[in-house]
Amino acid sequence: MAQYKLAYGHAVQTISLQDNNTILLAEHRQPLPQVSEEDMVRRALEQPIGSARLGALVRPGQRVAVVVSDITRPCPTARLLPFLLSELQSGGVEEKDIRIVFALGSHRCLKPEEQAKLVGEAVFDRVCCGDIGSGPFIEVGRTSRGTPVQVFQPVVEADWRVYVGNIEYHYFAGYTGGAKAVLPGVCSLETITANHSWMVHDSAVAGRIAGNPVREDIEEAASFLGPAFLLNVVLDGEKHIVEAVAGDVILAHRQGCHKVDALYRVPLAQRADIVLASAGGWPKDINLYQAHKALENAAHAVRDDGIVILLAECPEGFGHPRFAEWMTCGDPPERLLQRIQEQFVLGGHKAAAIAKIRRRGVRIFLVSAMDAEVVRSTGFEPYVSVQEALKTAQRDMGDNARLVVMPHAGSTLPASLPASE
Repeated sequence: MAQYKLAYGHAVQTISLQDNNTILLAEHRQPLPQVSEEDMVRRALEQPIGSARLGALVRPGQRVAVVVSDITRPCPTARLLPFLLSELQSGGVEEKDIRIVFALGSHRCLKPEEQAKLVGEAVFDRVCCGDIGSGPFIEVGRTSRGTPVQVFQPVVEADWRVYVGNIEYHYFAGYTGGAKAVLPGVCSLETITANHSWMVHDSAVAGRIAGNPVREDIEEAASFLGPAFLLNVVLDGEKHIVEAVAGDVILAHRQGCHKVDALYRVPLAQRADIVLASAGGWPKDINLYQAHKALENAAHAVRDDGIVILLAECPEGFGHPRFAEWMTCGDPPERLLQRIQEQFVLGGHKAAAIAKIRRRGVRIFLVSAMDAEVVRSTGFEPYVSVQEALKTAQRDMGDNARLVVMPHAGSTLPASLPASE
C-alpha cells in the first residue's frame, strides 16, 4: 500500500492505494536549485533576458505601474516586490510614483486585507495599491484578429509597466504569465471576451504558443503599450520558487515556459480508467472557476468513458455568476457547445470547455465543500471524501482499473504535445 497526501484547500486529504495499476503522475524530478529563492530573484533582475537592467532603464520622476496577480494565483508577490522595488529605487524612481495594480481580468475585486496579504503589509502601507474595478479603460488599438484593446487607464498612462506573475500551463492560452498580465489582467470585459472567443480554436491548448491564436492575440495587444519589463517565477508543488526570469516580456517568458516544460510536462503512454486529481490546494481550488484548470489537465490522462476524481474544496463555490448559470442550466454537453459557438459568453466558456470533456463520456466526481445538490445540478457527482469517491470509482471500473494520481493537477500536463516554442 502507498499513501498519498493530496492538497485540499489549506489542508490535505490522505488516501491509501494498492501499488498495482497505479501510476503517480507528478512533476518531473530535477535537482533542487543550489541557490536560495532570494538569490534566484536577485540574479534574474541583475541578469535580465533580452533587456538592460530595470534600474538602468527607468529615470527619476517616471511613473511605474507594477501589475501583479490577484488572489486566485499562487504567485508569491510579497516575496518578489522588495527586490523589484529596490531595483526601481536604484534607478531613482520614488515610491510615490509607483502604483501596484492587481490584475483581476474578469475576477472579483479584492478586499483591502486581501491586497495587503498579497503584497505584504509593509509594501501595502507605503505604496499605492488598487485593482482595476470597472475602469476607466482606454482603447489603445485593435489587434489583427479584431480584438479592441481597452486597458486600465493608469497602466496606459504610466511611463513604465512591470508585469509580475508566475508561469504554469493554461488550458487555452498555452501558459500563464508574460503578457497575460495585460490581457486579460488589466483589460475591459469587452477585450477579454473578444480574446477568449478564440479558445474554441484547435490550437488553443495547454503547452502551445506557436500558432495559438489566444496567446498570439494577447502578445499583440500588450505590444500596443509603452515600455515594459517582466518578472515571472516558476513554482514547485509546494509553491517554492524554482526559477525566476526577468527582462523582455516575450523572451523572458519563453525561458520560463521551457522550465515549466522540464518540470511539469509528463509523458503518458496510455490513458487511465480513473484519474485522481488534486487542483493543488488554495488558491487553485478557491472556486470551481479556478479548479477547472486541474480538470482540463486531468482530462488529458483519462480515457473516454473513464472517471476523473477532482479534489477541490471550492469555498467560494462557482466563483463566477455566468459560469454558475451555465453549469446549472441542465443543458446537455452538445447544447452547451452549440451555445458557445453561437455566441461567446465569458464564464460560459468554461462550462463549454467542461462540456467537451463530458461529451467523451467522462464522469466527473467532485470532492468539495459545495452543496451536494448544487454539484449534482452540474452533472458532476458530489463527494466529501476522496476515499469514498475512489471506492465508488473502483467499484464501477473494476478491480483491474488503471489509475493515475495527479497531486498537482493544476500544474501537471500529461502530454505528447511539442514543447513550448
